[in-house]
Amino acid sequence: MNGSNTNSRDEDRRKDSSNTTLTSLNQTLRNVQGLLKGRSFPGKVMLTRRSDLPSDSSLRSPDTDRSFSNKHAGTSEWLDDSVEDDIQSKSTPSTNSTGNKSRTSTSSGEDTSKESQKSTIGARATDSARLMKFTKALSGPTVILDKLRELAWSGVPPYLRPTVWRLLLGYAPTNSDRREGVLRRKRLEYLDCVAQYYDIPDIQRTDEEITMLRQISVDCPRTVPDVTFFQQAEVQKSLERILYTWAIRHPASGYVQGINDLATPFLVVFLSEYLEGSVDDWTTLDLPPEKISDIEADCYWCLSKLLDGMQDHYTFAQPGIQRLVFKLKELVRRIDEPVSRHIEEQGLEFLQFAFRWFNCLLIREIPFHLVTRLWDTYLAEGDALPDFLVYIFASFLLTWSDKIQKLDFQEMVMFLQHLPTENWNHVELEMVLSRAYMWHTMFKSSPSHFSS
Repeated sequence: MNGSNTNSRDEDRRKDSSNTTLTSLNQTLRNVQGLLKGRSFPGKVMLTRRSDLPSDSSLRSPDTDRSFSNKHAGTSEWLDDSVEDDIQSKSTPSTNSTGNKSRTSTSSGEDTSKESQKSTIGARATDSARLMKFTKALSGPTVILDKLRELAWSGVPPYLRPTVWRLLLGYAPTNSDRREGVLRRKRLEYLDCVAQYYDIPDIQRTDEEITMLRQISVDCPRTVPDVTFFQQAEVQKSLERILYTWAIRHPASGYVQGINDLATPFLVVFLSEYLEGSVDDWTTLDLPPEKISDIEADCYWCLSKLLDGMQDHYTFAQPGIQRLVFKLKELVRRIDEPVSRHIEEQGLEFLQFAFRWFNCLLIREIPFHLVTRLWDTYLAEGDALPDFLVYIFASFLLTWSDKIQKLDFQEMVMFLQHLPTENWNHVELEMVLSRAYMWHTMFKSSPSHFSS
């Protein structure tokens, strides 16, 4: 009898312990969700069907009905409550799992089907609500940029991305009456710059300009080599014109390797207004020259706006990047001291792997089909982007915290130069962004954590 009572008490204690663990996990999740209020939670990304397009014609270009595939659109499914459900299911006491084994496979299948239907309905409802918010934000006589930034941070529908990016970067005016006229004028200005600086014989260039043009012409074929679209001669010529014109008009930095990568998201997004299907199947040969010129102009001006906010990243010795790499090192030390200590003990400098991250804004580190979604958040940050990059890259690095601590110097160098992101989808990217936002919320009022 005493043994039976003892077993009963032990069982009660196990149940109490399991319930305490579940309560703790749920409280932690609620705390994180509170920090992320108004932001995207891991896995929540915009999914847009062509049938969901708003009827407001002011939001479309003449060819907005075209779209490119989800593979390259930077979109994914909404996974409502999936993270919370997953944590709760993993936290269920083992006694419940034993009971679950007695369910028949038919019952399990029905439950799965019901949950799937429930998730799909919730995703559609959330998707529709966000689409309405985007439509409302863009359809007024004047766009309120703060509201648009808040919406764009969690992802932009592909067919609205060209319009939203032009607005976020300040290239297109927020006043809808002025927008068409300003874009037309800026596109003509770009054509004049190309005629003045690019479409001239080498004899009219300085030796420095000839060297710079040759370097650009060498780098263009190396740009995003795993996407066949960028290997087309016409596309590389467009990149060359954009980059050379930008470099000539920004003599303080000139052309720096890595800027070629930064032009590619703009090129894909603005081409998506006229081309459909997978990016790998795109060709610009069927587009009239005036459309190509407009796309190049939009890329040029948006690239200029982006780099205006990080000029010292590309001037001599690139001091802006060196400063951010130092901040990244300090932030990682505060967040994950064991990883920081291991990297230091192995003699690996953050500049050896993180310099490329800041120089190319992670374009070379993640699959290209995720880049435009990542850049929705970049552009939504506006002038605060350089500092927020530190948090994104810390979150990115610490994705492999456990793995890194098991590697020696040479293994770490090889691992960090070839990170295993080839199979990443939007869930992993959203997790990186959500952690970055959480840490930024925690540390932004405590700048002393960046001091040694």
